[in-house]
Amino acid sequence: MSPTPRKPAATPASAARRRLKPSAPPAAAGRLDRMLGAHLAAGPGLVKAADRAAAVGAMGLQIFTGNPTGWARRAELPKELPAFRARMKELGFGPLAVHAAYLANLAGPNPIFREKTVELLRHELRVAPEYGASFVNVHIGSHMGTGIDVGVKRVAEAVEKILDAVPRDEESALLVLENSAGGGNGIGESVEELIQIHEAMAARGVDMERVGYCIDSAHLWGAGVALADDEDVERLVREFDRRIGLEKLVMIHYNDSKATHGSKLDRHQHIGGGEVGARGLAALISHPRLAHVNYYLETPGMEEGWDRLNIDRSLQLAQGNLKLKPLPAESPATTAKKPVAKKSAPRTKPTSVAKKAAAKKPAAKAKRGR
Repeated sequence: MSPTPRKPAATPASAARRRLKPSAPPAAAGRLDRMLGAHLAAGPGLVKAADRAAAVGAMGLQIFTGNPTGWARRAELPKELPAFRARMKELGFGPLAVHAAYLANLAGPNPIFREKTVELLRHELRVAPEYGASFVNVHIGSHMGTGIDVGVKRVAEAVEKILDAVPRDEESALLVLENSAGGGNGIGESVEELIQIHEAMAARGVDMERVGYCIDSAHLWGAGVALADDEDVERLVREFDRRIGLEKLVMIHYNDSKATHGSKLDRHQHIGGGEVGARGLAALISHPRLAHVNYYLETPGMEEGWDRLNIDRSLQLAQGNLKLKPLPAESPATTAKKPVAKKSAPRTKPTSVAKKAAAKKPAAKAKRGR
C-alpha cells in the first residue's frame, strides 16, 4: 500500500490567517478591534503610569525598566510590582511592553558594547515576567560602517547568545526587534533587511518562537517605505506576510513623522500632524489583517497632556474620520530639543568641579561610537 500523501506545508500567510486573533483587550470594548497602548514614564510609579494610561483612554502600556540612556539597571526590582500587575489586570489592559535602553546595539562591531548589549537584554528578558511583560522591544542597531551583511551576522549571533542564557517558560517575554529609519548605518530599514535578519537567525538555530518584530511607522517613513495610503499599507502587509509571516509582527509603534520621506531621520510627531498624514495612519490602524498586532504610541509630550489627544486622534482614524482638527500649539517644553541658554556669567577660572565635567564630555561622545 502506498503511503498517504502529505499535505503541502502551509505558507506563512495562510498559517497567519488561520490562527491570528484580534489583540483587543477588555479595555478596548466598543472602541477598537485591536490594542492601542501608550509609552508612559514609570518614574513617578508603575501603578500611577497604569492609572494615567487608563485615564487618557489607552488600552495598554509600554515602559522602560531603567534609564533609557544608560546601561545600569535596578539592583532590586520595584516593590510595587505585585500591585502593578494586579492593576494592569484590573484595568483590562493588553500586553505590557518593555522598551530596552537606546544604547543597545545588536549589530555593532565594538566587542565591549556588544557584550553590554547582550547582558542588558538578558536582564530585561529575565525581569520581564516579574513586570508581567509580554514583549522586550529593542532597536536592532547600526553596523557602524562595517556593512549590512556582517551587521546582520552580528545580530543573529547576539540574539542566539541572549536567548541561550535565558531559560524559556510559559511566562517568557518575546524578544522583539524593531525596524530602523536607516540613519547612521541602521539595520532593518526595509522589509528586505528584516528578512535577512530573520533568515540569519533561523540559520543559526535560534528558537524563532521567542522572537518577534515591531514596525515603527515613523521609522518606515524616514527609511523611505511608502506609507501614504491604503495601497501602500496593503503592499507592506503582503510583503511582510509573504516573506516572514504576519504572526511574527506583534507590535507597531504608531507615530507620525516630522521627517521627510526617505530622509533616514527618526523624528516622531503627533498623530495626523506630520508627514505620514491621516490617510496612511488610518490605513495602518484599520487594516483587517493587522488586528492581531499591539499598537503603542510613542508620540511627543506624553507627560504634558498630549497622550489623551493622540489616543483620541488614533481612534478617530481607526473609525474612518480623516478630518482631524489642527493640532494645538505646542509648549516650548515639548518642541525644544535643547535647554534654553542661560545668561553668560562673568569669566572666572574654572573650578575643579567644572574641570571634571569638561573632562567627561569626550567620553560621552565616545559612547555613541559603538
